[in-house]
Amino acid sequence: MQLIECPWCGPREETEFHYGGEAHVPYPPDPQALTDEQWAHYVFFRANTKGLFAERWSHSAGCRRWFNAIRDTITYRFHAVYRIDEQRPTLP
Repeated sequence: MQLIECPWCGPREETEFHYGGEAHVPYPPDPQALTDEQWAHYVFFRANTKGLFAERWSHSAGCRRWFNAIRDTITYRFHAVYRIDEQRPTLP
């Protein structure tokens, strides 16, 4: 079992968390002006990067707060965890 570091609660078992998709996807400034195809790209299309990837996670069985994490999609290892209101950390 892997431990995931919640920014508020500390390390907890991975079964307490839920994946929330790619992090830092900006909401369209004027969603009413988007075509159906543009809206579909915003809702469904994601980078699906191999390697380090910024993601959103929820501590659903704990404090129920959302946070961001940088995780390696190959090894599943978490490299950084940070709150939604914090800047994405730069990794070496």
